[in-house]
Amino acid sequence: MNEEDIAVFLRSHPQFFDQHPELLESIRVAHPYGGRAIPLAERQMVSLRERVRALESKLSELIRIGEENDSIGERVHRLAVALLAANDFQAFAQALYFHLREDFSVPHVVLRVWGRALPRECVEAGAVSDAQRQAAETMGGPQCGPAAASPFLDWFGESAAHLRSLALVPLGGTSLFGLLALGSEDAERFYPEMGTLYLRRIGDLCAVGVGARG
Repeated sequence: MNEEDIAVFLRSHPQFFDQHPELLESIRVAHPYGGRAIPLAERQMVSLRERVRALESKLSELIRIGEENDSIGERVHRLAVALLAANDFQAFAQALYFHLREDFSVPHVVLRVWGRALPRECVEAGAVSDAQRQAAETMGGPQCGPAAASPFLDWFGESAAHLRSLALVPLGGTSLFGLLALGSEDAERFYPEMGTLYLRRIGDLCAVGVGARG
């Protein structure tokens, strides 16, 4: 009988140590950290404690993520209320910028809208090149990543040279009419693998608000 035969036997007879409890104390194995020999029963306890610690760590992580999501959800709610309360497009844009800066700590926010009747004095109705429109139309949803070489950098004016990451949120679904661009000097603020659920929701709020006022 070799080691594999013994392992197969024990797996096939889980009641073996119930029938021979004295073996749990007489069989000694190496401690996983100390190197000394300990009874098999003690080794099982060490394994159980490790599993409990791992589960506690996972639970703490899930609680942390849940709390973060609750916090973001509350901020999105405040943004939605502020946008709904805006009487005209200018008030809408000001509320959007304020909440993204103050509630979401996004230092640089730009909104560009095309194909909508906005007041001439609105910077949101500024020039958008064909290349920029085409780039926005190919996104299919919010995109995050490095700011370098982005076709939308010039929208940020003098701040463009300092930006290291961008989040780009197209507005309008299949009939695109705008883009919300968020910029940061932190290269890790908006990274390609980050989740975009809340960016998409903010984009939906923004699109509905623009459509109702443009």
